[in-house]
Amino acid sequence: MSYTAEISRRNPSCFLFLIDQSGSMVDPFGGEESGRRKADQVADVINRLLQNLIIKCAKQEGVRDYYHIGVIGYGTQVGPAFAGALAGRELVPIGEVANNPARIEAREKKVDDGAGGLADQTVRFPIWFDPVATGGTPMCQALTRAQSIMQGWTSQHAHGFPPLVINISDGEPTDGDPSVPAQSVIQLATSDGNVLLFNIHISSQSGAPIIFPDSQETLPDDHARLLFSMSSQLPEFLRTFVQQEGINVSENTRGFAFQADLVTLIKFLDIGTRPSNLR
Repeated sequence: MSYTAEISRRNPSCFLFLIDQSGSMVDPFGGEESGRRKADQVADVINRLLQNLIIKCAKQEGVRDYYHIGVIGYGTQVGPAFAGALAGRELVPIGEVANNPARIEAREKKVDDGAGGLADQTVRFPIWFDPVATGGTPMCQALTRAQSIMQGWTSQHAHGFPPLVINISDGEPTDGDPSVPAQSVIQLATSDGNVLLFNIHISSQSGAPIIFPDSQETLPDDHARLLFSMSSQLPEFLRTFVQQEGINVSENTRGFAFQADLVTLIKFLDIGTRPSNLR
């Protein structure tokens, strides 16, 4: 299977994010001196990625619906996690996402001051997804929900570029073995390839991140190894992008990251959103 189908308004693709919203997401990222909660940092990453996707789909006449986007949270409950006007919706065309942020926040960022230093600049930061951290980690339910959503998607877009499901979690599931529903997700396919499932395991412990490994040997515990085994092997087009980032890959490389800090998370997710065949 080739993963070469054209992505267009008539034949869009899909991104579905599964976001752990359990109580442990109040803890800080490993090694982060800022002490910011994992929930807050993941929310920032998702909102920034949505903004980047909108920019990629923006043309002179407006934002083209090359993608449909979903965000499913799982903690006290499992369900759609968009805020504002999009609340309650499982999948939303990217043009509607662009037109319906829940709010716009003013954020400070560091920019080159032209004299060899950095200066603060206020920027507009759209918010579609808010941080939540409560309850357990019902990952099996989240993956089962993803399987249902992706089954509907692939039946309606039988010849489209395969969807990408990205699961971001900081702990072990509290509702059973997630490998079974994960396999049900990966077995779904369009004529162009199987649905891709990436897993990102974020941690409160410090340590070097592991991104796109091709074996379990460097992973420190059984849970990391389980998430690795649940993750899709990277198709050739994604291996090419990963190599361009200076990361060694092989045919066994999987869409998995362990102890990913904020910078690594952004890089990981951006690579996953780089199909170059938009029309």
